[in-house]
Amino acid sequence: MNDDQLMRYSRQVLLPQIDIDGQMKILAGRVLIIGLGGLGSPVALYLAAAGVGHLTLVDDDQVEISNLQRQIIHSEADIGRLKVESAAESVRNLNSECQVEVYTERLERLALVTEINKADVVIDCSDNFATRFLLNELTQEAKTPLVSGAAIRMEGQVTVYDARQAGSACYRCVYEDNGELQQTCSESGVLSPLLGIIGSMQAVEAIKLLAGIGESLSGRLMILDALSMTWREIKLRQDPACPICKKVND
Repeated sequence: MNDDQLMRYSRQVLLPQIDIDGQMKILAGRVLIIGLGGLGSPVALYLAAAGVGHLTLVDDDQVEISNLQRQIIHSEADIGRLKVESAAESVRNLNSECQVEVYTERLERLALVTEINKADVVIDCSDNFATRFLLNELTQEAKTPLVSGAAIRMEGQVTVYDARQAGSACYRCVYEDNGELQQTCSESGVLSPLLGIIGSMQAVEAIKLLAGIGESLSGRLMILDALSMTWREIKLRQDPACPICKKVND
């Protein structure tokens, strides 16, 4: 780490849990972010600011004026641009040393497997169940930690699914893949700063995983009711009937 990096990241290096060794791990880290909307915006910005060395951004959508209420990585000037291109520019403006790779379309299974195998941490900032179930399956098979977040209306939730921990639950243990339609922010609404809270927590979990510090949220689902500003913690246990866990453990 050079003198400029020591100055830039001094507030993290001062933390005894991180120190220079932890910051070096962060600088060498590679994170795959799926979705550059309300959750992906704070995730990408905070990881770049913290010094994560390589970010891979995946999103096939364009910036619309209705996104600006919560997707803080984009600006009015970005309306009509691809979200990954807008996000990549914001990340580079914040930290020119951060290497950014972008995908302007949804990755099919084989391409997604390749990127997951390259990553140290995968962060699910998507807004649909199909992507979440696929990410869960592939990260479980690769044993790559998956930081999962979601928010709608006045409620958010965040957890970590880490197949490296024996007996840990996966996304499929918690949610049934029954093909039902889900509610979206465009249909039900969402409070703007709520996405910032959940996205920031996802970034914290990713940094802890990269640096190898603290206790992750693996096995614990944190649920926030923003209206009363109260948190609930739910212990997660592996479902003996989960097809993904059975496949991975066989």
